[in-house]
Amino acid sequence: MSQYAAGGPDRRLLAVGIVGSAFCLRLVFASLSVRLPEVALATGLAPWQVGLLTTLPVLCLGVFAPLAPRLARRWGMERSLFGALLVIALGTACRALGPVWALFSFSILTGAAIATANVLLPALVKRDFQARSAWLTGAYVTAISGGAALAAAVTIPVETALGGGWRMSLAMWAAPVVVVCLVWLPLARRGAPGARAEAAPVPGLWRHPLAWSVALFMGFQSALAFCVLGWLAPILRERGLDAETAGLVLSVLILVQLATSLTIPAAAARRPDQRGLALVLSLAATGGLLGLLLAPLSGVWVWAVVQGLAQGGLFSLALTLVLLRSADSQTASQLSAMAQGVGYVPAALSPLGVGLLHQWTGGFEAVAGLVAVIGLGLVVSGLIAGRDRVVAPAALTSPR
Repeated sequence: MSQYAAGGPDRRLLAVGIVGSAFCLRLVFASLSVRLPEVALATGLAPWQVGLLTTLPVLCLGVFAPLAPRLARRWGMERSLFGALLVIALGTACRALGPVWALFSFSILTGAAIATANVLLPALVKRDFQARSAWLTGAYVTAISGGAALAAAVTIPVETALGGGWRMSLAMWAAPVVVVCLVWLPLARRGAPGARAEAAPVPGLWRHPLAWSVALFMGFQSALAFCVLGWLAPILRERGLDAETAGLVLSVLILVQLATSLTIPAAAARRPDQRGLALVLSLAATGGLLGLLLAPLSGVWVWAVVQGLAQGGLFSLALTLVLLRSADSQTASQLSAMAQGVGYVPAALSPLGVGLLHQWTGGFEAVAGLVAVIGLGLVVSGLIAGRDRVVAPAALTSPR
């Protein structure tokens, strides 16, 4: 049950906090991606270490996701999110200011904090914005894509203008996170008295086939997304584009995600069955990435737009399915933790796989096979998760 009066100032502030938090969740990934070759050269990282650097923070999104409901039970959702944002700001600022061990350590710390926010944001939407969950889900997914697009687009130009080098260009993204922390401060001070009860465990969830299909769909779409976020700019640079153009292609790809991330949740909520949406988006996202890998560079902008539109739709659909397949906010919190705990394992392995394939083969052509496998997983899991079913506590012992 919502702890905020409908239309009241606290509820509006909460909505702003949710969207602002979402804006901060991909800044660290996109800003590193466009400077990855320079970071590797400056630090002397071997190819396998570069793959590890792109993999470990994503793996943390899965490993630490199950801890988020426990933090919410202990501290409340608002305070847990505020604490996560503080850690994200700290990790973002410090990852580039020290030696290589700091780059890895603070990237991992930031990934763990992002995992907490990833899990609790959908639960807050389900709890406090039940009637407008599709709209707010679209808004915060759009904010995630917008933050990533901005980081991809302006990291290199700002670095060039200010002359601070790659360390400054990575650390500067702590600033918007600090601003969002200020938004959350009054909400964290007061907290919400019902937040701990909302995060109570849901018995039998991990035995429910529908819950697993939602988790796998989340994982496979994340695997595609982090292949793009972590490796598209280096791939395009190796194929012949300069650093600024490669970053711009990535930025456009992420920017066009805003269109589908804002509209797909409402489209999905209007229908009980989302299998058609899942199928179309899965095929388009997979085909778009294959085009970026293999097709002539003359069509790079077309493939980027196709992949971006589909990827934005997949991400927002995956988050919407968490809400649509949940009977209440308690189930939504636990299903969100499960979906991201399970789902970010393939998401973490996929950029590592890209790095290893590149090291073994000397090029990125073999990555197309990995992309095809991920696409097949997307189609299968999406067709199951999109069915008109609900993960309800009463149904956990006898799933439909």
